Amino acid sequence: MRRKILLPTDFSKNAWQAITYAIELYKKEQCDFYILNVFSLSGDIIGGLINMEPGGALYETAKLESENNLAKILDMLAFRDHGNTKHHFETISVYNHVVEAIKNVVEEKDIEIIIMGTKGKTSARNGMFGGVAINVMEKVRNCPVIVVPELAKHNIPKEIVFPTSYKTHLKRKELQYLIDLSKNCNAAIRVLHVSEEVILSQEQLSNKKLLAEYFNSVLHTFHSLKHIDVPSAINCFVQSRESDMVAFINKKHMFFGSILSHPLVKEIGNDSTVPIMVMHDLRN
Repeated sequence: MRRKILLPTDFSKNAWQAITYAIELYKKEQCDFYILNVFSLSGDIIGGLINMEPGGALYETAKLESENNLAKILDMLAFRDHGNTKHHFETISVYNHVVEAIKNVVEEKDIEIIIMGTKGKTSARNGMFGGVAINVMEKVRNCPVIVVPELAKHNIPKEIVFPTSYKTHLKRKELQYLIDLSKNCNAAIRVLHVSEEVILSQEQLSNKKLLAEYFNSVLHTFHSLKHIDVPSAINCFVQSRESDMVAFINKKHMFFGSILSHPLVKEIGNDSTVPIMVMHDLRN
């Protein structure tokens, strides 16, 4: 069965890095890669909306530029991928809001995962995620998203850190993509618990036991850090072990308030070489 992977691009350096990371991550697997560029006009928004009709000069000029740049990416990939017969590339050029366009392609193409850069051409250099990456991670909830920092190494992950409080009962299907990635890459999952509690409650112990059952088919270990805030703990753990990826469950109305608004954004951001995989709580 072929994997279907969406690669959004704004033709920035970071977007290209995310594409090449995806190719390396799945170099041994049968994959259909969909490279998406969403084009629009900058400047006069109202004028752009009025004039950006199919067939209009502005629309056709913007679309041609988008298609030409996508063609250049295909040329670079043909050279870089060395004719990997397992990989097939298709380009998509659309005029729309970026998140809406991504949602549409995910639905139409039955996309399994999105892999994209953390920053685009217009993102500030002092932030971890560009606005587009934030919105995709938060609003596209029917498939996982891997965001690739600017300085990410193109290594197949051998160790994936999975932070948890053990306070939430997770379902196996919510973690299935993490388990599959672990198997495909032969990567160990390091379950990291960060807490002020000295002793786990019965509910936490039960949830920890469930995780052990879910991860029984892959190499995994359990770790605990206390008396340190969550972002710092994750950052220290990843750096000290030279881990290759961090995986989160995005619980709606909670993840971006509890994690991304904390110093983790800065600490694991600008100088990070660790991609982050965001999965979703399927109950939301």
